Amino acid sequence: MLLYMISDLPPNSTSAENDFSSIFFLSATSSTEKIYCGKMVKICCIGAGYVGGPTMAVIALKCPAIEVAVVDISVSRITAWNSDQLPIYEPGLDDVVKSCRGKNLFFSTDVEKHVAEADIIFVSVNTPTKTRGLGAGKAADLTYWESAARMIADVSKSDKIVVEKSTVPVKTAEAIEKILTHNSKGVNYQILSNPEFLAEGTAIEDLFAPDRVLIGGRETPEGQRAIQALKSVYAHWVPEERILCTNLWSAELSKLAANAFLAQRISSVNAMSALCEATGADVAQVSHAVGKDTRIGHKFLNASVGFGGSCFQKDILNLVYICECNGLPEVANYWKQVIKVNDYQKSRFVNRIVSSMFNTVSGKKIAVLGFAFKKDTGDTRETPAIDVCKGLLGDKAHLSIYDPQVTEEQIQRDLSMNKFDWDHPVHLQPMSPSSVKQVSVVWDAYEAAKGAHGLCILTEWDEFKNLDYKKIYDSMPKPAFVFDGRNVVNPQKLREIGFIVYSIGKPLDSWLKDMPAVA
Repeated sequence: MLLYMISDLPPNSTSAENDFSSIFFLSATSSTEKIYCGKMVKICCIGAGYVGGPTMAVIALKCPAIEVAVVDISVSRITAWNSDQLPIYEPGLDDVVKSCRGKNLFFSTDVEKHVAEADIIFVSVNTPTKTRGLGAGKAADLTYWESAARMIADVSKSDKIVVEKSTVPVKTAEAIEKILTHNSKGVNYQILSNPEFLAEGTAIEDLFAPDRVLIGGRETPEGQRAIQALKSVYAHWVPEERILCTNLWSAELSKLAANAFLAQRISSVNAMSALCEATGADVAQVSHAVGKDTRIGHKFLNASVGFGGSCFQKDILNLVYICECNGLPEVANYWKQVIKVNDYQKSRFVNRIVSSMFNTVSGKKIAVLGFAFKKDTGDTRETPAIDVCKGLLGDKAHLSIYDPQVTEEQIQRDLSMNKFDWDHPVHLQPMSPSSVKQVSVVWDAYEAAKGAHGLCILTEWDEFKNLDYKKIYDSMPKPAFVFDGRNVVNPQKLREIGFIVYSIGKPLDSWLKDMPAVA
């Protein structure tokens, strides 16, 4: 059994006196418990990705008396975390990392050393969708999680709290617990589920002021003590009423459910966008009216080319598989429909482009503005841009792509990899993906648009709202098309310039009314 308690420390306290001098470390032996005072808590996070890096950086910032190590087997990733050019882009992350790095925040490839020394171990490794075998295309592949658990068991010589930070299927904790206990060598483990609820682009804000922190553990005295140990870490800056404690299974399922509900809202408004186009309604006005209902609210009601990111599709597919395995086909089919509508929205967007441009884009230059799945991040995992670009490439278009935060290497990699390959560690992805010859990547929106027959906006970067569209129009052959997949431009102003404009869910341009919605 392992326990950390912060006595006499008020929740959300930030005074310099909170230096963990009152931490008590209880290690249960066969018959006695020893209490040690003044021991510095060490936290280790396995996985230096979008979740592990920012989360541990904020813990280090808010808990200066805790030593935090983020470990990964990827040398290039750890090198980047130790440099001035961090491996991920997230507003505010640079400042947090630089203020703690080298003091109580460390990034290392010496995984076993830091795991062995840690009191609390967060596991934030990839859980990709399986591509073969039982559950292929739906179930989560827990290969990396199992490897991490076996490594923890191999190197541990003192009791540990092991925290699930990756999004995992319900009952994963039970499987991990079995691996650890069957290889324990006298070491005691407590497994907790502490799912992340970060939104990329606002991750640091979300970590500083979370809606809730969810901690799930066993309903045993040892499990409850472990929950309190982790709760005491977050209590340094999170109000106690926002720290929710549940059993393990509720915590694991809550993460999947939250992402499914959010994705469902996006697919709902995207389904309405298709109906708006057919009837002449404006999806923005419909969304505004619907969102005024306090039971519904306005968030996640912006129509777009589709949702992306590392979690939504993967988690819903995982949820579908769990439902099927538990004999709930009707529930599984309900959640499948959320994915189907998202795929439909992307294919509908491509079809609208092709049909509008005389039913072919073969040999035509199409400018693509934005490749990340949302603004204020460089993350391209499951971005709608991949499917849209592949759809246009399938019709032999030539693409000129600009995104302020995504590299040419990443774009070429995404367009040449198979589905779900992205969710494996970089060193297990194709080493040299073949570049797509019909794709050029530029570092300027005007260069991307020069000579293009059509312009597609696929990420809602703020800079795209303020471009000189008259300049862009003059550089394009006529008729010049704009296909706004994020509703960031004013369609009427662009029509006055001379563009033929298609905006998701908006009343159709007269040109488009005469064109079929499907190519």
